Amino acid sequence: MQSLAYGSWPSPIDATLAAAHDGHAEFVGFVGEEVWWTEPRPTEGGRRTLVRRRADGTEESVLPAPWNVRSRVIEYGGHPWAAVMRPEGPLVVFVNFADQRLYLYEAGSEPLPLTPVSPVGDGLRWVDPQLRMERGEVWCVLEEFTGDGPTDVRRVIAAVPLDGSAAQDLDAVRELTDGRHRFVTGPRLSPDGRQAAWLAWDHPRMPWDGTEVVLADVAADGTLRAARCVAGGAEESVVQVEWAPDGSLLYVSDRTGWWNLYRLGRDGEGAALCPREEEFGGSLWRIGYRWFAPMESGLIAVVHGRGATALGVLDPETGEVVDAAGPWTEFAPTLAAHGSRIVGVGASPRSAYEVVELDARTGRARVIGAAHDDPVDPAHYPEPQIRTFTGPAGREIHAHIYPPHHPDHVAPDDELPPYVVWAHGGPTGRSPLVLDLEIAYFTSRGIGVAEVNYGGSTGHGREYRNRLREQWGVVDVEDCAAVALTLAEEGTADRGRLAIRGGSAGGWTTAASLTSTDVYACGTILYPILDLVGWGSGETHDFESQYLESLVGPIAEVPGRYVERSPSEHADRITAPFLLLQGLDDAICPPVQCERFLARLEEEGRRVPHAYIAFEGEGHGFRRAETMVRVLESELSLYAQVFGLNPAGIPTLELAK
Repeated sequence: MQSLAYGSWPSPIDATLAAAHDGHAEFVGFVGEEVWWTEPRPTEGGRRTLVRRRADGTEESVLPAPWNVRSRVIEYGGHPWAAVMRPEGPLVVFVNFADQRLYLYEAGSEPLPLTPVSPVGDGLRWVDPQLRMERGEVWCVLEEFTGDGPTDVRRVIAAVPLDGSAAQDLDAVRELTDGRHRFVTGPRLSPDGRQAAWLAWDHPRMPWDGTEVVLADVAADGTLRAARCVAGGAEESVVQVEWAPDGSLLYVSDRTGWWNLYRLGRDGEGAALCPREEEFGGSLWRIGYRWFAPMESGLIAVVHGRGATALGVLDPETGEVVDAAGPWTEFAPTLAAHGSRIVGVGASPRSAYEVVELDARTGRARVIGAAHDDPVDPAHYPEPQIRTFTGPAGREIHAHIYPPHHPDHVAPDDELPPYVVWAHGGPTGRSPLVLDLEIAYFTSRGIGVAEVNYGGSTGHGREYRNRLREQWGVVDVEDCAAVALTLAEEGTADRGRLAIRGGSAGGWTTAASLTSTDVYACGTILYPILDLVGWGSGETHDFESQYLESLVGPIAEVPGRYVERSPSEHADRITAPFLLLQGLDDAICPPVQCERFLARLEEEGRRVPHAYIAFEGEGHGFRRAETMVRVLESELSLYAQVFGLNPAGIPTLELAK
């Protein structure tokens, strides 16, 4: 064991390796007996491909580059494909990212467009398709821009003909709903085809605040009639609805303060199937997320847990859940069931996300796709700790601590390690405890990481989530600082070498922390929100355009709060060096936010070491391998310069003053 200073340990995990393993399989589904899913290709321009696993176990990419199976509905997208197996082979409908058109694909032919391109605003977009072969249609959500502004948009459930007749004619698309709700999910059809159910909500609510389950009758002509709300409400979040094979309607609601599973009774009341103080759902950031899947046997496959998620099988008659055995400690919100087979996407602190199949009859679980393959000796992976810290007023703060770790190196006994606090995005989200080579990139070099699931994060019930109501920029900042300072006070971290980093809402928390506290020596701010007034008055997309009404408060009532909390209004307070990273195609947190912040910094005459790197072709969240390499190396160089570290082989980031 060799003694070297923290930050100088040699690591086999370089930025190229970490970038190549960014992202994971999503949106699983059965096509006949086969399992399909989407998968990232960072080295192919960041596209997502559709992967097919044949019955013999072989895998193939259904569509070659540059086809990119990804929707932009509500900007975060959602389930982008549907397919059915026929004797002559699969028929696939998918959303192509570049033009957002729906396409039909059959093996041996080129994809054929099913929907037109609109020159208005950001055009036409589609998500959450459901094939209805008996009608020759695909039912899905249509997002139509009616003007050039980001909120000039309407969303309806629509039926698109599969014969291509709507490829140049939007009038050939049948609209099934009237647009009375601002947001809708794709329809779920009852087993007898006579009813359809979906979720709906309206501004200023977000889907984790309050949604409604809408039920409608399906007429013989394929229209939806007598739509009515049967569950949910302004203060009740329903995040998924599905039909059981017996014709009963199942849904996940947080009416008790926890997202639990319910069955709609004949009396219109929902009966809890497994009442627990844990989550059987999560934040609906993308249309088509699935935390449960009804099975033909009457059992229900579920993704559930408290602070983490497991894959299990629920018996709705007894309320008993039997979890899958295996190394996975976290499952993503994507699930499919066929016969006794259940497919999900699971990961652990020692393995990245992989496609997992569970046989409900035998209880046997196995990896069937996107299998984790250690790119380096696992001895270089971090060894995380699950911890609960105490914050202001004695409140609990959940976090994952990743100490510096190397199989062959330690630091001198008299040296404490530098630590970087990671603030997740959302902010209504959470950091899962899974293997992340970006974290390993730092810990294997001798830099600790603390992922903080600050107040407002999911996984711990609605009360924990609601801590951030009107307190964004306060609770998140305080919770991150409490974790960082506790690590320093207990002798785990070097008080003089603390940093903070985050993207999107995490970028906001990072910037707000740098302008309102003296806890951190530097920070990395990725595609952030920096100006609440601008972001809340037309600079972001429709989905989150009124999110601040709950996170900060009604702007008409507390306009001063928007100014007081914005980092862009307090550039004069920043003293710590920082790195600012931004995608130029970002419609959620646009570059103007960064540009305004830097202009204010210059106006104030602040001579703070910093760097601003903007990336062409990148949106909200970076997907291209070359971008991610530069981001990681630049971030490490910032810490090296500020903390006095000596990592080998890292280009020096030029810091302006």
